[in-house]
Amino acid sequence: MIAVATPLQLEVVAALATVVDPELDQPITELGFVKSIRIDKAGVTVHLRLPTSFCAPNFAYLMASDAVDALRRVPEVGRVTVLLDDHHDSDKINAGLAANAGYVGTFGTEADQDLDELRRTFQRKAHTAAMERSVMAVLRSTATTVEELAGLTLGQLPGGPQKEALLRRRTDIGLGIRPDDLVLVDDDGVPVPADAVPLRLRFAKAVRISVEGNAHFCRGLLATRYDDEPGGLITDTRRTK
Repeated sequence: MIAVATPLQLEVVAALATVVDPELDQPITELGFVKSIRIDKAGVTVHLRLPTSFCAPNFAYLMASDAVDALRRVPEVGRVTVLLDDHHDSDKINAGLAANAGYVGTFGTEADQDLDELRRTFQRKAHTAAMERSVMAVLRSTATTVEELAGLTLGQLPGGPQKEALLRRRTDIGLGIRPDDLVLVDDDGVPVPADAVPLRLRFAKAVRISVEGNAHFCRGLLATRYDDEPGGLITDTRRTK
C-alpha cells in the first residue's frame, strides 16, 4: 500500500493503479512495481521496478508506457517522466518513452509483436479467469448445477468484487454487460453450449491457476530482489504548507 497525504498524491497513485501487469492482471501498485514517486513544481517522476532484470521487454515497455499515459491524464500534474530501473533494456525503454517513440520506434526490428494484440491476448486471459471465479462461486453458494450453467446470466451473479471484476474484463474485450447477457461465452461472445461447459470450465480453471501462480511467483522474486528496499515511496516538494 502506498501512503498518500495530498489530493495530488492521491490522484497520481490512483492513476498508476489503473496500470496492470498484462500477464498477471493486477495493478502495478499492488504488485510492488512502483519503486518511487517524486512530485515537484515541474511535474512527476516515477521509477518502476520489476521482479527480474530479464522480464519480457514488451511487457516492461507496455507497463511503463501505460503509466505515462495514465499520469498524463492527471489534471495539472505537469511534466511526466517514467523510468524503468534495473532491467536489461532500461536505457532503451527509458529513451523511447522520453522521445515518445512508441514501441516500434523504441525497439525497431526487435519489436516482433504489436502491443495492441499482446494487450488483447492477456485481456482475454483475464476475462477467462474472472469468468471461472464467478461461475465457481455460483456453484459453491447455490443449488445451480453444471448442466444449468450454460443459461446463467450476469443478472443472476451475486454482487461483489468478483462480479465487478468480470464486468470490467468483459468491457475490456468488448463483450456486453447487460443483466440478461450469458456468463459462459468465449472470447468473441459466443455462448458455450451446454455439453461443452465442463471442458470450458477446466480450461478456464487452468488459465486462472496459471495467472494466480505467476503472480505469486513474481511477488516472491520481487521480494527477494529488493528485500531491503521499500517501494512506493513518495517525495512531494509541491505540498502546500
